[in-house]
Amino acid sequence: MTATLTDAYDLPQEFKDFRDAIRQIVRERVAPRAAEIDAKGEYPWDIRKLFGEQDLMGLPFAQEYGGTGTGTLMLNVAVEEVARACASSALILMVQELGTLPIQLFGSDEQKDKWLPKCASGEWSPAFCLSEPEAGSDPASMRTTAVQDGDEWVINGTKNWITNASIADFYVVFAVTDREAKRSSAFIVGKLEHKLGIKGSPTGQPVFEDVRVPAQNMIGAPGKGLSVALGTLERTRLGAAAQAVGIAQGAIDYANAYAKQRIAFGKPINEFQAIQFKLADMETKTAAARELLYKACAMADRNEAGLGKYTSMAKLFASDTAMWVTIEAIQVLGGYGYVSEYPVERMMRDAKITQIYEGTNEIQRMVIARAMR
Repeated sequence: MTATLTDAYDLPQEFKDFRDAIRQIVRERVAPRAAEIDAKGEYPWDIRKLFGEQDLMGLPFAQEYGGTGTGTLMLNVAVEEVARACASSALILMVQELGTLPIQLFGSDEQKDKWLPKCASGEWSPAFCLSEPEAGSDPASMRTTAVQDGDEWVINGTKNWITNASIADFYVVFAVTDREAKRSSAFIVGKLEHKLGIKGSPTGQPVFEDVRVPAQNMIGAPGKGLSVALGTLERTRLGAAAQAVGIAQGAIDYANAYAKQRIAFGKPINEFQAIQFKLADMETKTAAARELLYKACAMADRNEAGLGKYTSMAKLFASDTAMWVTIEAIQVLGGYGYVSEYPVERMMRDAKITQIYEGTNEIQRMVIARAMR
């Protein structure tokens, strides 16, 4: 037996070193841009370039494709660190995994060799096209279709709420391929601007009109699209959990610093028990969310049984915690918490989406309950 007490229940030292390096990058380069990114609503190309230069875009990938090969846990430690300052920038890393994991888990060797290396380098960024205007939490009701025509598939339909919609270099698109059996398949669609009508900015509504893709661009077996989607989301919802933990910790850090400086009734407000108890509960719940997240990430890296239950619990608890913590942070700041000159109102807005995307928290509760039967 080689394990020791000092080895147990902690991040490996190399992960801590990488985390500290990311923390410095975020403090120096990302945090100063966070408010502007939110205010302008523009895709932060400079941050994406920075992440590529610093190997962060390679975090979701194995070394054979040019990635870091450090696994799910290290990826989500990075997401957490970025989200402490800027949730929008953290989404760059999250989508880098979400849009490529179908290929990593279910794709052919040829697909992996073609699409993954340029994503690992940061040159390319993907989009994951599952949700539709009438099919969000119920992907089985999707209306987008793909009809085979010789050695090609012709895709028609509209997707909705798609991150990277206007800037993606390729799209993983889910479409119904067997209407009678209600079976779908997954396809890799290249960047075909002349056939892809996209409205809005990085989160938008791609419209596919007679888009042709070669048969070899199907991911996995025909009719197994739902399995591809669910197998992907089972792991990528950890990104939403990590983002939520980062948002919560960022809000705590700011509220705690503010409470040390804000004077009321002749002394800093962090000397009042009401504020102390708020901060203590915020810190405790966020720490609990982080432990559940890291546990689920480690299970993912080990491909353990029961993974879906734990990733759902991590996403559910972390996102609910982030929402609660950011509301409490606003309360600590009082009126200042409600204005855009201070970051906690942005953090609250960012926290809300973590309860919705990557599967709503109502869906996560269903997944957890079913795993308990």
